[in-house]
Amino acid sequence: MPERRTDYLRGPVRLRGKLIPEKTTDERLLEPDQEADWLHSDPWRVLRIQSEFVEGFGALAELGPAISVFGSARLKAGEPEYELAVQVARHVVDRDHAVITGGGPGIMEAANKGAAEGGGVSVGLGIELPFEQGMNEYVDLGVNFRYFFARKTMFVKYAQGFIVLPGGYGTLDELFEALTLVQTRKVKQFPIVLIGTEFWSGLLDWLRGSLAERGTISPHDLDLVHLTDDPAEAVAVVIEANRSRRRAEMAAAADAAAEAAPGGPE
Repeated sequence: MPERRTDYLRGPVRLRGKLIPEKTTDERLLEPDQEADWLHSDPWRVLRIQSEFVEGFGALAELGPAISVFGSARLKAGEPEYELAVQVARHVVDRDHAVITGGGPGIMEAANKGAAEGGGVSVGLGIELPFEQGMNEYVDLGVNFRYFFARKTMFVKYAQGFIVLPGGYGTLDELFEALTLVQTRKVKQFPIVLIGTEFWSGLLDWLRGSLAERGTISPHDLDLVHLTDDPAEAVAVVIEANRSRRRAEMAAAADAAAEAAPGGPE
């Protein structure tokens, strides 16, 4: 059996045996006439991912209160859901919140349109896709992403809640990711509203009948979403839920301060 070679440390990575490289990292860096394959390597992708988070955080850090609106890219102007999304966005900006969408066509365009025409802030978080057009014309502040997971972080981090209109796989993906974050308490008291009783009732019946009855979710997990057909109600639910959360946090902070004060409760 050949003798194992000594440890080789490459940053935080420890290599032994046949995995020890023949050249050091800086030696490879300084070699002339290199191929450009490194542009597509995993370490370079990590830097791109990092840059997407930095750009997203920098663009949205001073946005202020906002609500994310989701829905199908395939529902066009003139369809009922498109007009509902316009109304939702108008109610959002009337309550001094910005509107965040995926920046694309369909329901996203409708929500950005409602926000822009209502005099509010219209945000689009785009994604590189092979089959959809770029940022819609109603976006005031747009950030384009290569990676879904970086984009999803921005939707949750900079919004006070989600309003979800009828949509397809992408809409369902955002909906269930948000539900999972709330259920697992990665985010707390994050209101999620579904608009479209006829569209969403079948899904909720399935969750109630197939998941809750089998015990794969708890019955109270169904209370994490609010279903309505009224755009004004949808926005009010999100805003009131956040007001209630803030009141509870302020009361808890006041209680903690009282207990810590000299002569406070023991």
